[in-house]
Amino acid sequence: MAFWWPLLVLAFAYGICRFLLMLIPPKVPSIDVDTSDVLDDGNQAQENSFIYVPPRGTSQQSGKIVQCYEPATMKYLGYVPALTHEEVKDRVSKVRKAQKMWAKSSFKQRRLFLRILLKYIIKHQALICEISSRDTGKTMVDASLGEIMTTCEKINWLLSEGEQWLKPEYRSSGRSMLHKRAKVEFHPLGVIGAIVSWNYPFHNIFNPMLAAIFSGNGIVIKISEHASWSGCFYFRIIQSALAAIGAPEDLVEVITGFAETGEALVSSVDKVIFVGSPGVGKMIMNNASNTLIPVTLELGGKDAFIVCEDVDLDHVAQIAVRAVLQSSGQNCAGAERFYVHREIYSSFVSKVTKIVKSVTAGPPLVGKYDMGALCMHEHSEKLEGLVNDALDKGAEIVARGNLGHIGEDAVDQYFPPTVIVNVNHTMRLMQEEAFGPIMPIMKFSSDEEVVRLANDSKYGLGCAVFSGNQSRAREIASQIHAGVAAVNDFASTYMCQSLPFGGVKHSGFGRFGGVEGLRACCLVKAVVEDRWWPFVKTKIPKPIQYPVAENGFEFQESLVEALYGLGIWDRLRALVNVLKMLTEQNPGGSSNKRRND
Repeated sequence: MAFWWPLLVLAFAYGICRFLLMLIPPKVPSIDVDTSDVLDDGNQAQENSFIYVPPRGTSQQSGKIVQCYEPATMKYLGYVPALTHEEVKDRVSKVRKAQKMWAKSSFKQRRLFLRILLKYIIKHQALICEISSRDTGKTMVDASLGEIMTTCEKINWLLSEGEQWLKPEYRSSGRSMLHKRAKVEFHPLGVIGAIVSWNYPFHNIFNPMLAAIFSGNGIVIKISEHASWSGCFYFRIIQSALAAIGAPEDLVEVITGFAETGEALVSSVDKVIFVGSPGVGKMIMNNASNTLIPVTLELGGKDAFIVCEDVDLDHVAQIAVRAVLQSSGQNCAGAERFYVHREIYSSFVSKVTKIVKSVTAGPPLVGKYDMGALCMHEHSEKLEGLVNDALDKGAEIVARGNLGHIGEDAVDQYFPPTVIVNVNHTMRLMQEEAFGPIMPIMKFSSDEEVVRLANDSKYGLGCAVFSGNQSRAREIASQIHAGVAAVNDFASTYMCQSLPFGGVKHSGFGRFGGVEGLRACCLVKAVVEDRWWPFVKTKIPKPIQYPVAENGFEFQESLVEALYGLGIWDRLRALVNVLKMLTEQNPGGSSNKRRND
């Protein structure tokens, strides 16, 4: 006891000191970001005050500029340049030069960069959410859930675990290389190119940027033409944080434009991360094949939302409606196919119908609306086409949300949440990605049936399974061919930033998030070195030195059996034979005898 008592006291004192240190906030510099041209104070310049009317046709915008406007009010926000091929290459070249310096930075400096960003984000939550809301039509609450919380969680995970997953990882050297030390090193790839979608303008910029910068890379982010106004402001936050730690100013670039801009980026960088549609994803893969660079594709989905008969209906109905509306107001990328057990089908439909009928669409910053506008002009026409196809094939609309006082000129920018029953898999609505607030609900009778239905899709991003029996829900989820799964919850996987995120089939491949996403920004290099250098070195055994002895193959046979034989006595006998051949004065006799036998 006399020996252990001082150790216990020291351990207790150490724990108390660690706890007290946690109470002292780290010293993190503050940054100032110019917001004079993004705050809606009612005194904007005349050229930014009119209602924007996008042109009709197959292409919403074209030319040398990208027009920006609020989808909820159609208020004009200004424009940004559509960069040409040469301009993109010039930006990438500058980032490449900056990255060579940043690759030598310490993890301490990289963590300070993250802490500065985290401090700014927490202090300016309302500003960030308001800008996201104005540019995409989502509500402030949705912006907080999808933009702020996910980004803060990403930063927190990198601060806690990022360095340990980028340090050299030692591996087993195996039996034949017992005298060697084997490890995996993670080196920066160089310049990452990210082409991101409009639905989370803040998080979609910060998500790839954080992983790329923390792993020692530079990054060029091509933001969507549908959310360029907000993206350009968020870039200022990054620039200010880089300046505060003395990092190269060109380490991160945000570029704007259309297809030409994205194509130029793909042909110039060392890796591409793309978030968007399967059609564009295939074109990016094709272009990336010219330079043989790695590609990560996140191409959307048709996620199944499965409700078994033994659930808390009120709770699950609330989650179901949130799953439809959770991303960018009506621009959702969440659950798109709802499968409800036959025994509770009518009750579930009744409950979600009641909730949806209470939802009102309108300008999200007013504060009294539950959802916002469609970010992409004319997207409502696609959604109406999917609904009409379902109605023509026997489906029925049982509920629709309300449109608020949004003005007749802007009606086509909104699509009310819609509950549809009597659906089946012959309908386009159950096969094509809608990316809108439509809830098609289908019955199922058994677990085997719902697994078959959920897997009957060309997409495979995620799924959510609800059951009063968690083992049952887990078993159903394990059989669904998707990259992520939530058991008795929805979208919780994305809030666990230690987990990889991505899909299969037409939902893409590769992962971002977690260890897998962080290391995907790296050149993964296998390294082997002598374990006891210089005392033990690799030496080629005499029988297989050039010119190879006649018993060279017999030596190899015995060596393989000595190392990998299944029986201990066989291995020992083979080892004796190896040692014997290594000490033989005449290496040829044994081999000749073996051949004569």
